[in-house]
Amino acid sequence: MTEAFEAGRVGALLERLVAFRTENPPGREFEAARFLGDLLGRRGFSIELQEVDGDGRANVVARLENGAGPAFAFCSHLDVVPAGSGWSTDPFRLVEKDRRYYGRGACDAKGAVAAMVEGMSLLASRRGDWSGTLIGVFVADEEVLATGARSYVARSPKIDYVVIGEPTDNQVASAHKGCLRPVVRIHGKEAHSGEPERGINAITLSSRFVGRVADLDADLRKRSHALVGNAALTVTRMNGGLADNVVPAHCDVVLDRRVLPSERMEDVRRDLQAFLAKAEVEIGFDADVLEYRSEAGPSETPENSPLVQKALAVCRANDVAADRPRGLTGGCDLVHFREICSDGIILGPGSLLVAHKPNEFVPISELNLACRLYQEIALAMYRR
Repeated sequence: MTEAFEAGRVGALLERLVAFRTENPPGREFEAARFLGDLLGRRGFSIELQEVDGDGRANVVARLENGAGPAFAFCSHLDVVPAGSGWSTDPFRLVEKDRRYYGRGACDAKGAVAAMVEGMSLLASRRGDWSGTLIGVFVADEEVLATGARSYVARSPKIDYVVIGEPTDNQVASAHKGCLRPVVRIHGKEAHSGEPERGINAITLSSRFVGRVADLDADLRKRSHALVGNAALTVTRMNGGLADNVVPAHCDVVLDRRVLPSERMEDVRRDLQAFLAKAEVEIGFDADVLEYRSEAGPSETPENSPLVQKALAVCRANDVAADRPRGLTGGCDLVHFREICSDGIILGPGSLLVAHKPNEFVPISELNLACRLYQEIALAMYRR
């Protein structure tokens, strides 16, 4: 029997999802994954829970085979960034106010998960309208290392089209930036702070290095991409010092390099190494790259691809601005799915402007509309 869309059902599902404390780190998405698996299993999907890196981390994959046709996948993530402080309400209790749902993950990206699950359920109830395979992939660890998406893609599943759920104001995005995040350790020499001249202050050296980073960032911002904007290099963390009365022997500086779809990750890594080597000589210090905390490439689906064009048409039919696709300034899991699927887009309710912040919210109207958009985009691709 064909089911009808129910706004209250979507809100109730989002409420349950927000209540799962999947802050990353540590993530621990297993309980949320099992909950979704149980729900979709009752709606006719075959379910697989995939352990990811142990310690309570998992993907859930829901699959519904419905005759010959393309394999169409929805994917979003179960983890959220830490709640932090500054909230007006409990971040893990969904609050409805001013036609919005507030809570950690309401926008990024449990709202998309809830809308995708609703869309998949409605598609499952109208199997006579489409033919093919419908897949839902809800992954762990998107916010840090993308181990969930990487683990899923490593199994080489067959997927023809994928929609990644991230906050885009329900507009079609076909490109996103990549990220390279090295941790640079700058070495000095320890000494008693009463005789600082006997040491070499690693924090002072790091401050000079940060100035060079700002200069390079100004140059990088001259590089631009039509959909995602400028390349960038930002200092996001510094940590140094042993005690209040000790000249620090080392200081760690975390850099965040945002990479355009027109750039190659191997070139970016090589250029950063060359930049560091030059700074060592000019400033006069020794430094090492301790690790790369993130290394995820950019991605871009051609604007004339079937999925991009069909999704734009669906959005226009539902009064969502859609003359051409937009880009995502952050990273997401599309780049990993592009290893197995050439045609993918990013689309979801909410705005990146409120993601990763206190009092994160998703407009209820956008959440409800996303359910329809997801369903209609899938139907459009099954009917090609």
